[in-house]
Amino acid sequence: MKLCDMTIHELAELLEAGEVSSKEITESVFERIDGVEESVGAYVTVLSDEALEQADAADERIAHARKCGDFSGISPLTGIPLALKDNICTKGIRTTCSSRMLEDFVPPYDATVVERLQGLGAVIVGKTNMDEFAMGSSTENSAFHITRNPWDLQRVPGGSSGGSAAAVAAGEAIGALGTDTGGSVRQPASFCGLVGMKPTHGRVSRYGVVAFSSSLDQVGPIAKDVRDCAIMLAAISGRDTRDASCSPEPVPDYSSSLKANIEGLTVGVPAEFRHSGLDSGIKELVDGAARMLEEAGARVVEVSLPHSEHAIAAYYLVSSAEASSNLARIDGIRYGYRAVDASDVQELIRRSRSEAFGPEVKRRIMLGTHALSSKHYEEYYLKAQKVRTLIIGDMNEAFKKCDCMICPTSPTVAFKVGEKPNDPVAVYLMDIYTTIVNLTGVPAVSVPCGALDGMPVGAQLIGRAFDEGTLLKIAHSLEKACAISDRRAPIAAMDGRRGK
Repeated sequence: MKLCDMTIHELAELLEAGEVSSKEITESVFERIDGVEESVGAYVTVLSDEALEQADAADERIAHARKCGDFSGISPLTGIPLALKDNICTKGIRTTCSSRMLEDFVPPYDATVVERLQGLGAVIVGKTNMDEFAMGSSTENSAFHITRNPWDLQRVPGGSSGGSAAAVAAGEAIGALGTDTGGSVRQPASFCGLVGMKPTHGRVSRYGVVAFSSSLDQVGPIAKDVRDCAIMLAAISGRDTRDASCSPEPVPDYSSSLKANIEGLTVGVPAEFRHSGLDSGIKELVDGAARMLEEAGARVVEVSLPHSEHAIAAYYLVSSAEASSNLARIDGIRYGYRAVDASDVQELIRRSRSEAFGPEVKRRIMLGTHALSSKHYEEYYLKAQKVRTLIIGDMNEAFKKCDCMICPTSPTVAFKVGEKPNDPVAVYLMDIYTTIVNLTGVPAVSVPCGALDGMPVGAQLIGRAFDEGTLLKIAHSLEKACAISDRRAPIAAMDGRRGK
């Protein structure tokens, strides 16, 4: 196995033992990028020179710790090559949101999650492709190029964090950060055979993350296994005074919670998540995952989320309204794309936004603006928020009966590139199991539970707010029972020629 195909915790052990260097790991990642990136298209920006400098610095840091015999200042992420979704601000490095609007935007500061990773000595490999402004479920909405699934280059990797998931699945990064507004970490993780977590809203700082929907957005890790996910989550979590919504709740040692068994815990199965749109093969795999948890000592019960059928409608109204508000600042005047030869300010704003925003972004801005208008505010936006409150009540009631819930992450496996180009509603329905998590603010994780037609399938585990430790413990138990965490995407064996 090549270094780029190993996990964070495996490489961390090798680094501490002095058996490999961060530079060797980073070079292995770039060798893989050179071999397959033309086929996969995971990145918008690759940072080879910067990453190798960071790897050298990490090696010096580890060597000093070994000389002193004190590894207390060394993190499992020290010297590990990671990727960042391109809506996470990086000082001096362009952050495009995969939009023509921000194609040349270079932030003057780092996001908090970037500061925390760099403070631990992680190596930043590059910025990954995404659906424009995180609006999409396939990464086909990028203004630059389509990202393809490393398991089948004719299929999408999911979205909107599809570039991050594809990079990790292909060995073009050891781990990655994405953002999750309605499933944008968990769904691509499911499509690409990875572990992806959406933490509790407020668990991770959003400072320096380009806002799509402020009450729903959350940064989360995409990793090769649950242990790596726990390591990354601990690194980026915790209070940040620059983000007023960031919680001061203490951050546990998530990795230590993985060692405990799940005997005595209760896993709920939402009755409403067994509708006709769910692929029968995925239903069988998720039902099998629930049985595995039962065999591992958990009790499985049925729970109800009676208002969940309205989650998609409420989500698209709330998220589009907040997107309309957040993206109003991108007007062609202060930063971003600016139309040439405009006759006045009004024309400048109109043309800049018309020329640089893509179709899906325009669609959601128009929907959100309409929902917030004085004539329709109570009819749409306010009603959606009331439905959201009912869904939160359902979630609280369900958690009186269980410690976590299990359901599919997505109703289907990854679909073909170009399969749903003119049917936005069909794409929106891919989020039918994930949006409820963002509306209620609770954490959830997608864990590989099998394969269908050669493509990965993820089971979604949903937990109580700020109880990521229990969620990861159950996820780790499921991962062990399924025994598929070491499966790697076929792209790793390719030479980089598209379609080979």
